[in-house]
Amino acid sequence: MKKVITVILIVFFGVSSCDSGFEELNENPNAATELEPGPKFTNAILRTAGDRFENWRGNLIYSSMMIQHMAATGGVWAGDKYFYNAQWSGAWFERGYNDQVKIIEDIVFQLETDPENEYSEEMLAIARIQRVFIYHKLTDLYGDVPYSEAGKGFIDGNFRPVYDPQSEIYADMLNELAEATAVLGTETSQFGAADILFGGDQEKWKRFGNSLMLRLGLRLIKVDPTASQQWVQRAIDGGVMQSNDDIAFVEHTDGPEGINRNGNGQVFSADDDMRLSDTFINALTGDPRLRIYAALPDGDDDRNTSGSNDPAMQMGLPNGLDATTVLGIPGGDNINNFSEPNRNLITKEDAPYFFQTYSEVEFMLAEADIRWGIAGGNPAAHYEAGVRAAMRQMDMYDIGTESVTDMEITDFLTANPFDAANGLEQVNTQYWIVTFLNDIESFANWRRTGFPVLTPVNYPGNESNGQIPRRLRYFEREQTTNPQNYQAAVARQGADQFTTRVWWDVE
Repeated sequence: MKKVITVILIVFFGVSSCDSGFEELNENPNAATELEPGPKFTNAILRTAGDRFENWRGNLIYSSMMIQHMAATGGVWAGDKYFYNAQWSGAWFERGYNDQVKIIEDIVFQLETDPENEYSEEMLAIARIQRVFIYHKLTDLYGDVPYSEAGKGFIDGNFRPVYDPQSEIYADMLNELAEATAVLGTETSQFGAADILFGGDQEKWKRFGNSLMLRLGLRLIKVDPTASQQWVQRAIDGGVMQSNDDIAFVEHTDGPEGINRNGNGQVFSADDDMRLSDTFINALTGDPRLRIYAALPDGDDDRNTSGSNDPAMQMGLPNGLDATTVLGIPGGDNINNFSEPNRNLITKEDAPYFFQTYSEVEFMLAEADIRWGIAGGNPAAHYEAGVRAAMRQMDMYDIGTESVTDMEITDFLTANPFDAANGLEQVNTQYWIVTFLNDIESFANWRRTGFPVLTPVNYPGNESNGQIPRRLRYFEREQTTNPQNYQAAVARQGADQFTTRVWWDVE
């Protein structure tokens, strides 16, 4: 199942250098009075998917390693052993505000202040949903972050935005989703083809907004269960994703510019040091997706092709090993004995980049039924629908004859039926599997639920006392470019350390 779209080449939006201060981060990148919102919105979506820089660091080096989808012996992959690297840890913050926030804030400002009433109300509603998606990843990774004053330096001259408490950010994001989805109807948005997520389909944006509300509502489960249930119910009542046709994803192309390419795919083209974690490989035992996710390296060190994807031959690399300690485990004498992400099928630079999928929604609905019985009262049906959607979702990659068959799906569900006694663990483990390569979301949902149960590593010199981190540390230059607001956030939230929990992640 492929969307046929044209990814607009963005050549007029410059990317600020990595050492830019807040003045540069808040410069108007889009000249709102000169550019139409459509091309800017295309750019905003591409920037939200991210380039190689931030995906390499925030999504893969840290999140994928900490959540034990992947493992590595080399020190560059700091998340495997909970080391702190300032540039790596702060990369999503740096690029999130520089490349995502300031663009979407400019679009929203332009649409809100349109003097000629040239643009429709639903365009603003869609932009507000996209804005929530951008901010929720930032606050989930770091906690209290600039929100109410962020990205508006060229609008109001404030180059030192305050850090808002995450509790207030979440309250506003949920309200934004409620208001924005209420505006959307059934016709095509004025964004049209510039909307490379849904081609201007208002109904799909409405379902995406409500599905995002479902995600954020469940984030509150540990800190405010009553509010969590209320927001989950509101999302369900509003109408969430109904099939894989509703998946929010960017269909990338192989160029011509870096931002047109899948950011994860660019990493895999540049680096072959990562391997799949044995935690992930073990979880896929008996799962037909194993042959799609995993393959043995071909040994040619060309970073482009994989060897055998025979499930019986796959072996994961335990987390927390280095070039010396790996020699003490079976197969450790050759790193190519351990499986890597299947370079023939899922790591290409034109691969889709998923924002949110229907299978995730079904697993969340299963959880809502387990907890409260408010999604139809049949968690088993949602679990099965989620598994089927997750396996069918693999066809969105260019996998050809490796596609999972209906018989394989049925056999898997027969061997792995819904287990009511362990329902929360089962559905959230499936959520963890389907969010592979969307590891910032995997990391957030693991902190929310504690599933799957992961065994942390305790490598000498780690920064978290041998515990899986609970957040990433802020972009280091915040301490000098926005010191007063940075210090206020630290005083309120807690030390800027891996072990400090964000607001919704209470013990």
